[in-house]
Amino acid sequence: MDRKQFRARIRKSLSNEALQAALDANAERRITGRVNAFASLPDWRERRRQAHAVRAEVIEHLEGYLEQFVENATRNGIIVHRAQNSNEAIQIVLDIARSLPPRREERQVNKEEISARPRSSGFPNLLFAKSKSMVSEEINLNHALEAQGMRVVETDLGEYIVQLRNERPSHIITPAVHLRRHEVGQLFHEKLGVPYTDDIPTMTNTARKVLREVFLTADVGVSGVNFGVAETGGICLVTNEGNGRMVTSLPPIHIALMGMERLVRTLDDLALMLSLLPRSATGQKLSVYTQIIHQPLPGQQRHIILLDNGRSRLRQSPLRESLYCIRCGACLNACPVFREIGGHAYDSVYPGPIGSVISAGLFGSEFVPLAQASSLCGACKEACPVDIDLPKLLVRVRAGGTTVNSEQLSVNSKLSVSSNQLSVGGGGLSRMSRLFLKTYSRIATHSRLFALSQKFASLGTFLLSPFSGYVRLPAFTGWGYSKDLPRFAGKTFRERWEGKQVNKYTGKQVNSEAARIEVSSVTSLPQSDSNRVEQFIEELTKVSGQVIRTSKEEVTNKVVEFLQARNIRHIHAEPGILDESVLQRAGIAVSRERDAGIRAGATKALCGLADSGSVLEADGEGDKLVASLLPEIHLVLLHTSDIYPTLKDALPLTRRTKSAVFITGPSRTGDIEMSHTIGVHGPREVVVFLVDD
Repeated sequence: MDRKQFRARIRKSLSNEALQAALDANAERRITGRVNAFASLPDWRERRRQAHAVRAEVIEHLEGYLEQFVENATRNGIIVHRAQNSNEAIQIVLDIARSLPPRREERQVNKEEISARPRSSGFPNLLFAKSKSMVSEEINLNHALEAQGMRVVETDLGEYIVQLRNERPSHIITPAVHLRRHEVGQLFHEKLGVPYTDDIPTMTNTARKVLREVFLTADVGVSGVNFGVAETGGICLVTNEGNGRMVTSLPPIHIALMGMERLVRTLDDLALMLSLLPRSATGQKLSVYTQIIHQPLPGQQRHIILLDNGRSRLRQSPLRESLYCIRCGACLNACPVFREIGGHAYDSVYPGPIGSVISAGLFGSEFVPLAQASSLCGACKEACPVDIDLPKLLVRVRAGGTTVNSEQLSVNSKLSVSSNQLSVGGGGLSRMSRLFLKTYSRIATHSRLFALSQKFASLGTFLLSPFSGYVRLPAFTGWGYSKDLPRFAGKTFRERWEGKQVNKYTGKQVNSEAARIEVSSVTSLPQSDSNRVEQFIEELTKVSGQVIRTSKEEVTNKVVEFLQARNIRHIHAEPGILDESVLQRAGIAVSRERDAGIRAGATKALCGLADSGSVLEADGEGDKLVASLLPEIHLVLLHTSDIYPTLKDALPLTRRTKSAVFITGPSRTGDIEMSHTIGVHGPREVVVFLVDD
């Protein structure tokens, strides 16, 4: 990667006012959401340490856990493939596709409604429906499939938007974070032929209508994998919109792309990770859809492609800790540099602090300059839910310590590795940067000299810019083209840190920053004496769900009252959960067919979760799957005796299912301007009929 080109992209990003506004809004909302979400988890620091230890253990003994995972997944009926690189992974996908007959003509979807990308000839006209997968971006899967004449449609709203724009995602979690609503409205007008609007719910509904046909007619569903569970051979997918559940359940073939490092040992480890991932990524206690998949559904094939693509090499390098990453995107939101330049400036599949490390580790030294786009402030480490020491790794990349293995060490005299540290010679730095860092090192290692330098720096900025309060940085820094350095504060950090105040909750004298953190922790402690039923109702209501209390004898009548109030005369229903004779007398027909036009579906939950308001559904039977997935309104029957305290308590129930999903409220998205929009691909309403035992 050419440094001049990188700086040119930086200058372009900094001068884009719309991008700056979008990035600021994203960072502020994500950070605030994360803080609020962790406030309900008082032991999050201990969980963070545990998660770090779990990831370290898995990476240390990766091959052993991979063998266990492959053995158990194969026993479950899943076909597991190993791919050393992107070419092998793509070839595996193509081989799977070759085994499929061409789609029937009546199942073809209008090309203009799906993607503006052209198709070539020479391969069966297959439709691939994809949910968000960073591994698919890493291997450039879409381009490879389209080159063979297949049609590939991204179904995550943000991914769909950037696909229509022929762009890469800008953010791991929010792919279209760089776009404003009017840009999306114009895009849909031009590509989908709908009237222009910048109303976000209207645009979301347009995507829902267009992509619904894709889900129902796709030949192959492609997804990523958040975690694989070694002890069960299952995989876990975490999504909010419902598209992940669609592509893994409706097509006859499901292909899951999984980085080989994305393993946990047990379901208890998975529960730990799931208590941290959604809070870090989107500020939720639990994502709307948390799927646990163990087997293919009836009539379905499931494939898992385990991708190496440099991970084994990275595991043997000084950057191995980067493999602990669980792809939450929290370090991107916390990073002051990413907040200014956005994901596209990095020109890599993986942007931000973690991307600067793994891009250099997986793709080569040409990505070393990305690590220069960091202030090394430590915000990324503080935000990381698995406590990856990103500043340390960024320094190693800057110094040239990328994918170092034993062979490279013998020919690179600048690097010497011990079990504890990496000694470097600055191979990744410019001459000016090395000179500056040597000078800084001399000053920073002497406390009095460093304190004196802070005073001189403050005086210097005042003399250089007495009126504006800002200093124009030199152009050679890469930031001086469009960024100013604020005048140093009147008091140094050391002076401010020494200022004391009394914490009103503890009566202890503490510094102001520590007091703020402690107050946040104290005031956010959850009530421990809440009844599980009441807590379930409270949590479900928070995520836009509804609860109707009833008895076993009256549940069908309550459902009839609800349906009649909505003027609904036709529903999907899981067999045996309602008195269908009562429904018939009320003029309500029950269907078992896959009909996307039916507005409501009814199922019985395996259990509920008190701490998140979630319900657990099994996807193993077609009636149950269709009833809970396709309609606009999902009616759930849940007995109060089936409410469990936490996800960890309920996860063992998933062992008995082919595929199960924890549903936490109606489907939702924040992909357009971070605007919270209810109802994307899954139901717009989740109504729980809580049956008192």
